[in-house]
Amino acid sequence: MQPFFTHAVTNQVPPLDDYSLYDTDPVLAAALAREGASAHEAELREHGAWLGRAQTLAAGEEANRHPPELHAYDRNGHRIDRVAFHPAWHQLMSGIAARGLHNRAWVRPGPGAQVARAAGFLMQGQVEAGTLCPTTMTYAAYPLLAREPAGAIDFAHAWMPRLASRVFDPADAPVTAKQGALIGMGLTEKQGGSDLRAITTHATPEGAAGRGRVYRLTGHKWFFSVPQADAHLVLARSDAGLGCFFVPRWIPDGPRNAVRVRRLKDKLGNRSNASAEVEFEEAWGVMVGEPERGLALLLEMAATTRLDCVLGSAALLRQGVVQALHHTRQRQAFGRALLDQPAMRAVLADLALESEAATTLGLRLARAMDERESPAARALLRVGTPAAKLWVCKRAVLALGECLEALGGNGYVEEAPLARLYREAPVNSVWEGSGNVMALDVLRALTREPDVLEAVRTELGIAAGRDPRYDAECERWFARAAGASAEGEAGARALAAGLARLWQAALLLRHAPAPVGQAFVATRLAGGGTLWGEGWAGVDVAPILSRAWPGIC
Repeated sequence: MQPFFTHAVTNQVPPLDDYSLYDTDPVLAAALAREGASAHEAELREHGAWLGRAQTLAAGEEANRHPPELHAYDRNGHRIDRVAFHPAWHQLMSGIAARGLHNRAWVRPGPGAQVARAAGFLMQGQVEAGTLCPTTMTYAAYPLLAREPAGAIDFAHAWMPRLASRVFDPADAPVTAKQGALIGMGLTEKQGGSDLRAITTHATPEGAAGRGRVYRLTGHKWFFSVPQADAHLVLARSDAGLGCFFVPRWIPDGPRNAVRVRRLKDKLGNRSNASAEVEFEEAWGVMVGEPERGLALLLEMAATTRLDCVLGSAALLRQGVVQALHHTRQRQAFGRALLDQPAMRAVLADLALESEAATTLGLRLARAMDERESPAARALLRVGTPAAKLWVCKRAVLALGECLEALGGNGYVEEAPLARLYREAPVNSVWEGSGNVMALDVLRALTREPDVLEAVRTELGIAAGRDPRYDAECERWFARAAGASAEGEAGARALAAGLARLWQAALLLRHAPAPVGQAFVATRLAGGGTLWGEGWAGVDVAPILSRAWPGIC
């Protein structure tokens, strides 16, 4: 009898696993050294190896296949508002805590601390982006809480040791009974969205009012980040104005707080991570900061999380490109590997260039975080973070669609990682302020803060003279910035996106091999095309592809 061969598997690409996310990313390694974080290379190499293990990658997939569940009541009818997670989520969060992605740059400050943390965050986001939300919220809250004096809560003794811990403790218990803690955030409401001044949640003092005093909160939050967290920083209205309130899950020396989780959001992506809609039924909270400074405090926190949105999108971009390169190098079509097809090579080079530019800009901003005591660095962060968030997060959505297409039908099924990456991509544009909010933030910085424009001029000027097309585009952009007040809000998006592209071009012209920087200028500043891979005829793509995946060419 003849053997039955119709199900013999050929020309299928095996999954990419058991590889180092750090050792296979020369762009990241070069940025780490350039931005002053070489001392952290050993720990990042270990992190990259752990993330690339088959077991860790499988945990990311499992956490998405088994999203969190709300348990509003226990078996006896007591209200518990508990969010239950799959063990794979706990495995990933334990790895994050062990490596201090939620606290290490604050706990162990020093040269390159923010850059190293950014590099680790970028690698982590390639494996499972949902875990980044509790990580970034806790990270951004840490410096705000660290400067709070003792009041109704002694933060220095009750909370900061747990927030500084390298242990992930998922127990639903008072913080004094835990080894580690997480912080979430509660800003937006049904009627307001990004208009935070429209909030209606009200805070009433129990006795004396002011910083460190106890208030009772009544109202709702339409998006409540990390509902399982041990505490949240919440924006609410008091008689003195918009205030920031620390709302713990458990009242100190008391019962569970009256924060009622009405439902978990059924999101397009970010499935492993819980986001909720909640009601405050006279919930117990303590005012953080001065009574009328709540919005400013939470926007300070958002400035940190916005940079993490940039890094999160850079992570998705990087992983999408890696998967596309892995697939096309081994998949055969028309008698040769897809990677060897000229049209495919142009597309892949275009995507790899986008990824390199995103990583390079993200880590440059992280160095500005390390240098934030400098007025120039603060000015660059002020304008560069929203510009980068607008540009990088939106480009990631487009690029991941093309990465998915490189895998053909195999990329469109949920068994492959591209479907999850693609569904994940839009969230970083939405969270922490939409594209228009970012563009208007850039406009305000450029028109109201003279030191910001001067800092940008200095930063972009370092690359002057390296490419006449870059110089000409810089001149046009600064002319537009000079007239930004007259042009008004309608031109804000072009102004912000133009700044992000110019900064990426400047960094690549200075630090990447000449063909890489020149290709970026040609395709992003001097015309190019609207499709990935368009306008690449005659361009040597080998230097770009070789930096994206060692040995690819």
